Amino acid sequence: MQGAFREHRFALESLGCDVTEVRKPSDLEGVQGLVLPGGESTAMAKLLQSDGLGDRIKQLAAKDLPLFGTCAGMILLAKDIDGSDQYRLGLMDVTVRRNAFGRQIASFETDLSVPALGSHPVRAVFIRAPYVAKVAPNVGILAEHEGKIVFIRQGNMLASAFHPELTPDKRVHEYFLKMVSEYR
Repeated sequence: MQGAFREHRFALESLGCDVTEVRKPSDLEGVQGLVLPGGESTAMAKLLQSDGLGDRIKQLAAKDLPLFGTCAGMILLAKDIDGSDQYRLGLMDVTVRRNAFGRQIASFETDLSVPALGSHPVRAVFIRAPYVAKVAPNVGILAEHEGKIVFIRQGNMLASAFHPELTPDKRVHEYFLKMVSEYR
């Protein structure tokens, strides 16, 4: 649709996946997992609403299709967006704060401890990133940065405030592909 979809495509193809770009509901036929990339969540929300794509994603999520949202994708997956009534899929039991680490100029990289991915830290790129302000008990916290939740999992859904597609480390994508494999 919009955002860092090419980078996710390259990461997934480097791991042996066949990748389909999704722009309309019919593009979802046969898809076994879906990545909602980083980008501009307001623009992406309008695209999701325009032709029923968001409704189709919600239907597939109800059938446990694995979903992975990064940055803006995390915002779109959240049930609540602090201070906003913007359209969202509302699938994850979390509240997010948009641009929570600051504007574009405040973007940064850091190493995150993600025990689910091993003992070696994950390089995380934060660009106008959100964070999770509130989680329900059914949401697993995979990583935090300075006390703020930045990587979560709820059942068939995974979300990160950072952009794993912008680093050579493919462990986050491998983790998502394991979820896809379990779904199949």
